[in-house]
Amino acid sequence: QVQLVESGGGLVQPGGSLRLSCAASGFTLDYYGVGWFRQGPGTEREGVSSISSSDSNTYYADSVKGRFTISRDNAKNTVYLQMNSLKPEDTAVYYCAAAGEIVTDWLDYHDYDYWGRGTQVTVSS
Repeated sequence: QVQLVESGGGLVQPGGSLRLSCAASGFTLDYYGVGWFRQGPGTEREGVSSISSSDSNTYYADSVKGRFTISRDNAKNTVYLQMNSLKPEDTAVYYCAAAGEIVTDWLDYHDYDYWGRGTQVTVSS
């Protein structure tokens, strides 16, 4: 019943843009910090970006800072990740996740309780 569903992935050329969406059902995202994580072929899962629940503070991995923007629309129970200036190394499955009550590291997947199934992003010419 508690679900997160990602959408918006696809194939894009280097330098292009995509907007990922994370829609929640069964709970209200207003009260949760939400993070985006990614895992490429043979790589560890890494935190990409996150947004807090109360004041919407945002956090970004160094590798995406200045290119990606996270935002939330509480009325739609949805969190977005706008990805610009995409690079081939951004290719990965992207997951959204809702955080637990206490977050020590906003980009550490161990601090997140609910996960979507992921959406594939491929950046290639």
